[in-house]
Amino acid sequence: MISHRILPIAVAFVGVAASLRSQGTTPPAAVPAATVAPVAAVQADSQRAREARGLLPAAAGNAAPRKKRATKRNPAAPVRVDSEARLDSLYNLRWPVKGPDPLPGSILPGKRIVAYYGNPLSRRMGVLGEYEPDRMLTMLDAEVQAWTLADPSTPVQPALHLIAVVAQGGPGPDGKYRARMPDTLIERVASWAARCNALVFLDIQVGRSTLPEELPRLEKFLSRPNFHLGIDPEFSMKKGGLPGKKIGTYDAEDVNYASRFLQDIVTRYKLAPKVLVVHRFTRNGVTNTPRILLDARVQVVMDMDGFGPPRLKRSTFRSWIKGEPVQFVGWKQFYKPRNDNPRTTIAEILRLNPRPLYIQYQ
Repeated sequence: MISHRILPIAVAFVGVAASLRSQGTTPPAAVPAATVAPVAAVQADSQRAREARGLLPAAAGNAAPRKKRATKRNPAAPVRVDSEARLDSLYNLRWPVKGPDPLPGSILPGKRIVAYYGNPLSRRMGVLGEYEPDRMLTMLDAEVQAWTLADPSTPVQPALHLIAVVAQGGPGPDGKYRARMPDTLIERVASWAARCNALVFLDIQVGRSTLPEELPRLEKFLSRPNFHLGIDPEFSMKKGGLPGKKIGTYDAEDVNYASRFLQDIVTRYKLAPKVLVVHRFTRNGVTNTPRILLDARVQVVMDMDGFGPPRLKRSTFRSWIKGEPVQFVGWKQFYKPRNDNPRTTIAEILRLNPRPLYIQYQ
């Protein structure tokens, strides 16, 4: 039996400063260019620098003991087969979640969002930077068609999910361990989205900053009808530690702050409801989930963010997404075999209860 463990993500953002300079672009004045720096501290562990987040077979010579108990570093240890049905039966009683009725213009639950994730300045952070725009958009269209064929009853809405604030291994001049992407980069992704009628998600990895520090400067984008928000607890280092070396955390109050921020935008700009995606793959990724407050102006998606073979991903989904209901659920898929091998099929994802309505490809 192969043992498994969770590895923190290595933010593969080497060369971003050089990429920005080559385009004649500098980060916003509030964050000096030196803030956009290689993540040398994260890359010190070469294994973690090669791998992304989630579930992974333990490396040779570094395998955990067979009977190691689940911890916050291994929150989704395989569940015994004879226990899976009992857990599913128990957790099924918690769904569907009783929440506000959808307002006119709401995306969920009437549609399924299929999103491509990453940053154009890095080939290692996801699809947005790994492929040229034309090829990337063609691939996205193929995924949209595949989901449409698999579940014709649920129309598919394409999306591009840009990491707009990127966690860093170095502190930068302000000691925040994050790099803010320039407006020009966000506009570039927005132009790609316009070509295929896609939504744009701005993803926030705060490092040692906070959501109240990062979200206001993005209001000018989030006030657009097709812009939505993602927040990543893994890189919220509110309890100390370095991004990529320690798994971070958000509390329900952090999620509530992001939700209130979007609620205010919806009201002031007279917009349709926004979608808030919260990534999660550990017990402490989001604490006090019962205290997350729902409002019809913001639709909250808890996104299963781990990787690994299908059984382990289902275990993560069952434990921290299905087992702690919030509102809607999502599922992360990795294209690289080293992350998802074998990849969970669309048919397998559609057999989950509740069915994911947000699918993210990295």
